[in-house]
Amino acid sequence: MSKTLLAALLFGLSATPALANLQMAQKYGCTACHAVDKKLVGPAYKEVAKKYAGKKGAEAMLVQKIKNGGSGVWGNIPMTPHPNISDADLRTLAKWVLSQK
Repeated sequence: MSKTLLAALLFGLSATPALANLQMAQKYGCTACHAVDKKLVGPAYKEVAKKYAGKKGAEAMLVQKIKNGGSGVWGNIPMTPHPNISDADLRTLAKWVLSQK
């Protein structure tokens, strides 16, 4: 196997989860209010990751915030609840948001 092909395969494997989770965020309408690197209606995913970096319980808190919505943490505009997202997808989204650098 050529080095170029191997590098392409490895890049593809490493990029797939990030892309898949962005697609999940798009699927559930998260990107109507959030972007990876800039504030829209709500904070950028990178801002969220920075705010909660290294904080114990951040993933569980974010899962609940996505599921139940909330307000006051990032301003006066409330985040709408998303109670129909499965627990598995909520955890995947929360992990993905917290992994943004």
